[in-house]
Amino acid sequence: MQLKLITVAETESERRSIFKRIRGKSTGEEKAEMTFIDHLEELRWHVIRSLIAIAIGAIVVGFNINYVVDRIFMGPIHKEFISYKWLCQMGNWIQVPDLCMTNFSLRFQSNSFSEQFLMTFTIAFTVGFIVAFPYVFWEIWKFVRPALSEKEKKGTTGVIAWISILFFLGVAFGYFILTPFMVYFYSTYSISPLIDLKPTISDYFENLVYLTVGIGLLFQLPVVVMLLTRVGILTPQTLKKIRKFAFVVILILAAIITPSTDPFSLALVTIPLYTLYEFSIFMSMRIHRRQVKKEEEEWS
Repeated sequence: MQLKLITVAETESERRSIFKRIRGKSTGEEKAEMTFIDHLEELRWHVIRSLIAIAIGAIVVGFNINYVVDRIFMGPIHKEFISYKWLCQMGNWIQVPDLCMTNFSLRFQSNSFSEQFLMTFTIAFTVGFIVAFPYVFWEIWKFVRPALSEKEKKGTTGVIAWISILFFLGVAFGYFILTPFMVYFYSTYSISPLIDLKPTISDYFENLVYLTVGIGLLFQLPVVVMLLTRVGILTPQTLKKIRKFAFVVILILAAIITPSTDPFSLALVTIPLYTLYEFSIFMSMRIHRRQVKKEEEEWS
């Protein structure tokens, strides 16, 4: 009778195990035994769900493409753009008249038969990616997270929120600060009065994406430093040693981005980028201290 009960219990246990596998609720041991093909299959579904999220965002933008193009995409080329008003008010307050960037006029041309039609899809998917960025990273994080230890998982609490915040801050900084400077400078710069500026819509779009999505990704510097510190490639001591060189590089980048001659414009770009670097050092120091403390506890 006892043998029969054991057999029934084992059968029931096997059924539950099969049921869990069918529903995808495998144990940590089963996940560890996943083959390379299984990992690729799992990654494929994460990528597919990310692309679906971007596509949904693109469809929503596509239905409102006129508003997106006229009010958002073309916003920085209008003198009434809110950033020009803020900068002009600030310029009057600190006695820097060059910040009143209103003496420009800009219109774009399309010299390809299908350019505007293709730009509709390009703009829709770019904005869709920006909107869906938190979800896309969440899918990537779901794929990477099982490989972390329990302590590492606790140490990365809130990483999705931090990365999303930094990304949107970078996009906003590029759109509201850097893009107006870019539009004003290139629309007023001329090496000869015999040359008429007639930029294409594709050229403007490339520069806009570089200064929004590109800066948004650049604002992920603290996260990259955190990861490199965890794996032992970077240390806070190294970041402190190259601080002077980093400041010079940031200063040069700021001068390229804002070719205006006044020092305030240069500082407007330099300060946020350098603050980002100092914040990266701070995060690296925190992680390094935890690692040292952990090693001391293991040796003691």
